[in-house]
Amino acid sequence: MSSIQQDLSIFNKFNFERPPVGVKFLPNKPDGIERLDKILDFCEMLPEAQEGNAFYVTKENFTCVGPLILGMIEHEPIFESGEVGPRLEVLRDVRANQRIYHVIPKLQKGAVNYVAFAPLDKLSFEPDVLVIIADVSQAEILLRAHSYSSGRMWTARGTPVIGCAWVLLYPYVSGELNLTVTGFAFGMKSRKLFPEGQLLISIPYDLLPGMTKNLKDMKWVPHSYTIGREGHKKKVKGIVEALKQA
Repeated sequence: MSSIQQDLSIFNKFNFERPPVGVKFLPNKPDGIERLDKILDFCEMLPEAQEGNAFYVTKENFTCVGPLILGMIEHEPIFESGEVGPRLEVLRDVRANQRIYHVIPKLQKGAVNYVAFAPLDKLSFEPDVLVIIADVSQAEILLRAHSYSSGRMWTARGTPVIGCAWVLLYPYVSGELNLTVTGFAFGMKSRKLFPEGQLLISIPYDLLPGMTKNLKDMKWVPHSYTIGREGHKKKVKGIVEALKQA
């Protein structure tokens, strides 16, 4: 097991149905992994890695708007015109579709030439973003770990289309954890990439050390989760009364 896999091994304790995937954005070709031999949409690369495949891609591997939001190309007139969304029945008109391109996260032109993907057990690089698909109970633990030592709030950001930008790029450029529900993003739902009703949680590199430590330190199942509503109410009341008397 590599040191990177060891550092993130706490995530194996969840027994996720699909493995977490590390993603890295690179100006230069990565060492030790092979280029993907397929042409896919950006969002399709995540389940490709969840199948156990480690790989990197260049702009020639992409369809859809991936190269545009990655800064690999300067313009994609067909999509940026705003005419695609209304014809797909996901946005009412051109102006609504055009607005998307003013808010979606993008990388600077020329900053990235390669993107590497690897499931947790094949990680050989420090991920810029770790993407996890979790059920509600697993997601609750992850979000609690996000706040456990800092009180930091979590948010969910996205748009109906170009969900890949919010899952893969937003955490990288913002430094914020992001989450969405599978089935919310039009393209991912249309492609049937993930089981619906689960949480897609994306963790940027700078939050990973703290979350990893919190997962090791905190109780995954607090006492209150085991004693029922009345038991929890009684416990809170007892804590408050004890603090008043202190």
